[in-house]
Amino acid sequence: MAQGRWAAAIIAVFLSGCSATREIPMQEGEQLAARTIGRVTLEVATEYLIYIPEGYAASSDDWPLVLFLHGAGERGTNLDLVKRHGPPKLADQGKKFPFILVSPQCPDYESWSPRILESLLDDIESKYRVNRSREYVTGLSLGGAGTWKLAMESPERFAAIAPICGWGDTSSVCSLKDVPVWVFHGKKDQAVPIARSASLVRALKMCGGNVRFTEYPEAGHDAWTETYDNPLFYEWLLGQKKQGR
Repeated sequence: MAQGRWAAAIIAVFLSGCSATREIPMQEGEQLAARTIGRVTLEVATEYLIYIPEGYAASSDDWPLVLFLHGAGERGTNLDLVKRHGPPKLADQGKKFPFILVSPQCPDYESWSPRILESLLDDIESKYRVNRSREYVTGLSLGGAGTWKLAMESPERFAAIAPICGWGDTSSVCSLKDVPVWVFHGKKDQAVPIARSASLVRALKMCGGNVRFTEYPEAGHDAWTETYDNPLFYEWLLGQKKQGR
């Protein structure tokens, strides 16, 4: 469950079923163990940028969706920070993308919450014509870690993922064995050592995963500028399609 600033965005909390289904016999003068089953519903507000591709309104087609997760330096309440790097930066500079681009902002001092991101995607799907067999997630640094975590928890949702200089849980990575993955990292990264990505790639390969690993020999932590500037990256990403969604 999200904490801190994510939790500060809670609008309402509802608790139901607070009493047990049957009365527990009382033993006066003794302490007993008891249990209750309840349900807690959280409503959270998520700020995000959205880019709608040219031709969307003129057609009735469903469109691919790319979810972009920024790094730690872009957290906060100012959405302009999200435009510092990656696809939202390029879109702000006038680049035309053939997909819906969704770029949420993570609150200060928090990490990406898969549950909240899933809720965001559900909402986007309800409002826009999204091709659910062509949903992708990519991110850098903290967003690279968020990409790994979100995809590991919901591998059935994504046609492909592209984490950049991220990290994650190698014991859970086999959940992605059927999801195309392209990983990027700079060999001279001092903030997040390349070994963090390499261990995930190695573990995923061991369980038969479809994974590519691009190492930039001279790059430090910024492995994202070259990646997101490369047309071949988008060609590969959009070329992946999820079956059965």
